Amino acid sequence: MPPMSSPAPQPLNGTRVLSLALNLPGPAALMRCARMGATCTKLEPLAPASHTSADPMALYSPQAYTDMHQGIRVVQAHLKTEEGQAALHAELECTDVLITSFRPSALAKLGLGWDALHARYPRLSLVRIVGAAGERAEEPGHDLTYLADAGLATGTEMPPTLYADMGAALMASEAVLQALLVRAQTGQGTLLEVALADAAAWLAQPRHWGLTTPDGDVGGAHAGYRIYPCADGRVAVAALEPHFAARLCAAAGLPAVGDGPTLRAPATHEAVANFIRTQTRAQLDALALGQDIPLHTLA
Repeated sequence: MPPMSSPAPQPLNGTRVLSLALNLPGPAALMRCARMGATCTKLEPLAPASHTSADPMALYSPQAYTDMHQGIRVVQAHLKTEEGQAALHAELECTDVLITSFRPSALAKLGLGWDALHARYPRLSLVRIVGAAGERAEEPGHDLTYLADAGLATGTEMPPTLYADMGAALMASEAVLQALLVRAQTGQGTLLEVALADAAAWLAQPRHWGLTTPDGDVGGAHAGYRIYPCADGRVAVAALEPHFAARLCAAAGLPAVGDGPTLRAPATHEAVANFIRTQTRAQLDALALGQDIPLHTLA
């Protein structure tokens, strides 16, 4: 009988998290909190003059909306009405951490400014997801604009995923853990602000360090770390360390050099590219397995 895998840690077991956040970062953060054992509720504002969800993600991608709300209790209310406010505060009475994604001015209009919240619920923490921090918190923006601001929109092609949104979701779930640690130390809730712009800037650091620019070793300058065309597809080669690079060079009929200027020389790039172009995906998969070279073939 195969050994059973260890259960995932549940550091948020017994913690109640309420989210008012829409779109992607907030629901993705709430999904992570649920996976860490939290009891999670999402209070969705009803669309004006309707009884449907006001979360745009339900329209952008029903699949994404469904996946992110697995195991999440969803309730709906008109937050600008007395009934809606009563429903909200009934939830807040038993909440440890509140996650929001409204602009600070919109939160204030709903009576959810930090000072008012903290005075009424001193043990409640607020994780406030915003576009940009501080004075820029009222500026409109989305994942794409924050990636552009961080220098991660390098051409006219759209990014393959929503880096700033998903990075902010990770930071927001981390902030929930931070808030609980602060409360354990002080007995008081705390305000933590998570900015999509900061998430994009964090993800952009390797580029600013020069690692992923075209002249950086993981940006294309190193012959062992590139995407090459092969006979029936493509292959992502990540033979960066000297022992991996030496095996790749040997397979390509080059001296088994593992480091130094040779790996960055145009002749090396050309030789490796010419070798890989003659290989099928199956041959390259076998090479990876037999020679212990990190690569992944693609259609």
